[in-house]
Parts: sequence; C-alpha cells; structure tokens
Amino acid sequence: MSNLELLTDIHTGLSFLALALGIPAIASLFKRALSRNWIALFLMSAWATTITGFFFPFIGFTPAFITGIVSAIVLIGTSVAQHGFHMKGRARDFYACGIVMSEYLLVFVAIAQTFLKIEFFNNLAPTLSEPPFAIAQVVGIAVFGIIGWNVIKTTPTA
Repeated sequence: MSNLELLTDIHTGLSFLALALGIPAIASLFKRALSRNWIALFLMSAWATTITGFFFPFIGFTPAFITGIVSAIVLIGTSVAQHGFHMKGRARDFYACGIVMSEYLLVFVAIAQTFLKIEFFNNLAPTLSEPPFAIAQVVGIAVFGIIGWNVIKTTPTA
C-alpha cells in the first residue's frame, strides 16, 4: 500500500467518522444542555478530516482544496465562538451554525464522492455537471439550511 493510498484510507475513515458524529452533535444543539462530548468528538473528527485533506498533493485550487479552506475557516470561527466568546449572545448562534455548516460540508463532499466513485450514480452524472448531481446538492443545501435555521431559532441561549 502506498503512502497516498494510506492517506486516502485514513482521510476517508475520518470523514465517515465525522459524518456519523455530526448527527448526535447537531441533535444536541436542540437541547437545553448541550452535549459537549458529542460536539467535541465531532469537532475533533471534522478538524482531523480537514487537516488530512491538506496532506494530499496540491494540484491547484480544485473544488476539494477550496472546500478544505472553507471548512478550516468555519472550524476556526466555530472554535473562536466557543472559546473566545464563550458562546455568549450571537456567538452561540455562530457556534451552532458552524457545527451545522461543518456537517454540511462533509455531506457536500460525500455527495460528490458518491457520484464520482459509485457506478450507478456516476452513470447519472459522470462530469458532475448533470441535473442529478445538481439536484442532490440542492437538496443537501436545503436540508442543512432548514436545520441551521431551526438551530438558530431553537438553540437555548446561555
């Protein structure tokens, strides 16, 4: 196994772990007492996924590289809201939305990888510019937009 294959396996495993941990992390945002354990595990795995993504060979500003930059910015903002502002006032909304957006970015990449790697989906959108891919991404944006909106409306204030 080459180093690149090993990195791919580690990065993919971390991505799946972060995706799975994002579900209870987001669910906890709707509760009076945040589950800091789920959120911490999610944020650590999201950070690990983002960081390992930058270990791949740089071949220019690809969608994957830009997504990694956006993910890093969101995670930095989420960390500042959590630690720098102690989640007071609007910082708590930003923190909650950062968690939702981090999970969305993982789903965004998962949708793209699904269309690239799974033959059935690849046949529907081989260049990722066909309507099935666009529809899947629009559904993802809509679902996470609704979740984000509801998190802001219902997240208890500190």
